[in-house]
Amino acid sequence: MTRLLIVANDIATARQVGPALEAGGRFRATQAESVAEAVTRGSLETSQYAAVVVVTARPVDNPDLLISRLRQIWTHCPIVIFAQQAEEEDIVRALDAGASDFILAPFRPGELQARLRAQIRAHANSATVVFQIGPYRCQPVNRILQHITTGATVRLTHKEMEVLRYLHRNDGQPVARQTLLREVWGYKDGADSYTVESHIYRLRRKIEADPSRPRFLLNEERGYLLVTAPPRPWPPVRSLALQLAG
Repeated sequence: MTRLLIVANDIATARQVGPALEAGGRFRATQAESVAEAVTRGSLETSQYAAVVVVTARPVDNPDLLISRLRQIWTHCPIVIFAQQAEEEDIVRALDAGASDFILAPFRPGELQARLRAQIRAHANSATVVFQIGPYRCQPVNRILQHITTGATVRLTHKEMEVLRYLHRNDGQPVARQTLLREVWGYKDGADSYTVESHIYRLRRKIEADPSRPRFLLNEERGYLLVTAPPRPWPPVRSLALQLAG
C-alpha cells in the first residue's frame, strides 16, 4: 500500500478524508498532530511517504510557512490540501506557495484517490524526484545513491537506475521479470534474457549490506519488488485535534 501522511486541524474533515483515501486498500494513512511532529517524524522515518495531505476546515493562514516547513523533509513529495472551505484567493496563494493540488469539499472518494494518484505519478516520473532506499537517498537525475549518514555515494548505470525507478513507481508491488524486460529494455513479450537477473545481482551488491540476504531489493514468486525500508511501528496517535501551525 502507498503510504500517506495526513496533517489535520479538523476532526470531522479528517474522518471523511482518511477513510475515503484508504477505501479499496490502495493507500495507508498516518496522522501527525502538528506540522512540527510531521517534520520530526519525517526526519526519523527510514522511508518517505508518497504524499503529504493537509486537511483543514478553513483556509490556511500562512501557506508559505506551512509548505516551506513540510518541504524541509519532503523536498519533491506532493503536498495536497483538502479544505472544507476556501476562496479563490486562498487556493491561488496555496498553489503559488508550492502546494501540488488544492481540493475543496464535498469530497468524492473516487476523485480524491484519482487526483492523489495523479500527483504521485507526476512525482515519480519527474526528473527531479528523490526517494529513499534503506540508508540511501536515491537521485535518479544524477544516477547516484547517497548514504544519508556518511554522505558516501554509489554510482549506478543508466539501466540500474531505470530498474530502481520502475520498481519504486510500483509502490512495493511485485514486478514480473517479463514486465521489466518490456518496460526497461524494450524487449518483446516472451523474450529470453538473463539481463534482469544480472542487473538485480549488481544492484544488490551496491545497496545491500549482505547481498545474499537482501532486505530492500527482493524477489518472490510474482516478481521483483523494492522495499524502501523495513516496517517500523509508530506509537498510537493520541488525537486528531491537530494544529497546523504547531
